[in-house]
Formats: sequence, C-alpha cells, structure tokens
Amino acid sequence: MKPQRTILIVEDSDTSATTMEIALSALPAVAVIRAASGREALDILDRGEGDPVRAIVTDLQMPYMDGFELLQKIRSNPRHGCIPVVVVTGDPDPNNSDRVSRLGADAYFIKPFSPAQLRQKLEELLNGPAP
Repeated sequence: MKPQRTILIVEDSDTSATTMEIALSALPAVAVIRAASGREALDILDRGEGDPVRAIVTDLQMPYMDGFELLQKIRSNPRHGCIPVVVVTGDPDPNNSDRVSRLGADAYFIKPFSPAQLRQKLEELLNGPAP
C-alpha cells in the first residue's frame, strides 16, 4: 500500500529525528521524510515532489534557519499556510510556547517528549479529534 500522508520532520539532531520517525511510523498510511534545517524544509515544500506534506514536526534551534523563522515562512505562504505544524524543542524558555502559538503552531512539546503524545497529536491533526 502506497503511503497517502507525508510528515516532514525538521530536526538537526539525528537521535531526536529518529525517535520521532519511529514514533510516527506506527501511524497508518504515513511516510516520514526528514530535513536538517528550516531552509532544507522549505526547499522540500517548494519542490512539492512526491506525496504532499500533510504535517510538519519541527525543532526550534537549528542551523541556517530556526524553527521560528520556518514557522513564520510556512504560515505566510498560501501554498503551505494550512499545513499543521507541531513544535518539539529542547529549549525550556517559557516564552517559546506563547511565541510559537502566535506564529501559528498547532502544538508544542518540550524535550524530553512523549512519543505517544506526539503520535496522538499528529493523528488528531491529520484525522480530526477522536469521537
């Protein structure tokens, strides 16, 4: 069966990206692709090759373009603005939650995070809340 939904993980730490990828691989009909920076993520979105990206999970602290700038650019682009974005960060700054919320993030998790909670949130964003 060909994956119908693609989730883009934007994370410069291989360990964190792999943990997220394993957690999300349990979702039905999902393919996971990875980018190591916000810049690389935007390139993937703009190329639009393969199945369209249905959700994005991003870190905040990354090289070249951080998660704040990535989120701002996604939300300001009519082609990508409606894609759900989940932020997962190791930066415990209490202002981050409000800032990413104002920028349009759909969810926010602080590392260490629960892979099960991340998976559940993405299921809700992709399918709608459970009845």
